[in-house]
Amino acid sequence: MDVTLFTRRDCELCDQAKAVLQTLQPEFPHRLIEIDIEADPSLLRQYAELIPVLRIGPYTLQAPFSPTQVRVSLGAAKQSQAAEGDAAPAEQRGWALRLNQGLVVFARHWLAVFNLLVFTYVSLPFAAPVLMEAGVTGPANLLYTLYSPFCHQLAFRSWFLFGEQPAYPSGLADSELRSYGEATGFDELDYAAARAFRGDDQLGYKVALCERDIAIYGGILLAGLLFGPLRKHVKPLPIALWLLLGVLPIALDGGSQLLSVFPLYPLPARESTPFLRSFTGALFGVMNVWMAYPYVEQSMRETQAAISAKLSVARQRDGQS
Repeated sequence: MDVTLFTRRDCELCDQAKAVLQTLQPEFPHRLIEIDIEADPSLLRQYAELIPVLRIGPYTLQAPFSPTQVRVSLGAAKQSQAAEGDAAPAEQRGWALRLNQGLVVFARHWLAVFNLLVFTYVSLPFAAPVLMEAGVTGPANLLYTLYSPFCHQLAFRSWFLFGEQPAYPSGLADSELRSYGEATGFDELDYAAARAFRGDDQLGYKVALCERDIAIYGGILLAGLLFGPLRKHVKPLPIALWLLLGVLPIALDGGSQLLSVFPLYPLPARESTPFLRSFTGALFGVMNVWMAYPYVEQSMRETQAAISAKLSVARQRDGQS
C-alpha cells in the first residue's frame, strides 16, 4: 500500500507525521512516498498552507491530524485495496499517465488555447469579404455557409469591406450612413433577401458575422488577452454587476429592437445603430470574461495541482520500484 506525504524542508509537523507512520508500519505495511511541494510551483500554491498532507488510498488528511486518524485511514485504505484487487495493467497505467500529462499541459496553457479559438472564430468571417474581393468566391461562400447557423447575417446589421461605407444600416436606424434600402434598392422588410445579400463591387462585401457578434467575440478576445498579465489580481465579477453592466445593455438594445416588430408593441419601431450594437456586444463579451475566467483560472490551478501530485507520486513510485 502506498502512502503519500506532501512535505517541505524544515517542517516539524511533517517530521511528526513520518514518525507516526513509522510506528504504524508493522500493523499496516506501506510504502511511504514523500513529495517536496517546493519542487513544483503548482503543488506549492496548493499545499503551502496545508502541509503536512497525507494521501492514504482514497483518503486525504490535512494538518492538523491525530495518530488515530492516520490509523483509521490506513485500515480503511487497506480494506479498500483488498476489495479492488490487483492494480491496473502496465499498458493501462501508461495511457493514464499520458492523459494526465496532457491535462497538465492544458491546465497550464488553457488561456492561450481559449484565446486562439476565439481569435480563429472571430477572424475567419473577415476572410469571406477578402476572398470575395479577390474573386475566390468558392471558399468565400463556404465561409458564409459555415457561419450561417450561428448568425442571422442580415446585411443591414453587418460590417462591409472594400465598399463605399463600412455598414449600410436600416433606414429606421438613427445613422448618417446611407441606408441598406437606398443602397441596394431592396425592401428592408425582406429579411431573406438581406440575409442572402453578400455584397457587390460597389457596396463591398459583408463580414460573415453580424456587427454585434463581431463585437461580442472581439470583446472576449480583448479581455482574454488582458486577463493574461492580470490574472493574479483579477477577482470574479459579481453576478449582480454582470447582469447590470453586461446583460442589461445588450438586452435593452436588442430586446427593444426585436419587440418593436410586433404589432402590439406600444412604442415606435426601432432599429439599433452599428455603434450601439458594437458597444453593447463588446461590453457583454468583456463582462463575460471578467465573470468567468477567474473561476476557470482557479479550477485549472486546482486541476494542475491535483494531477501534478499524481504524476509526482508515479515518478517516486517508479523510482522506488
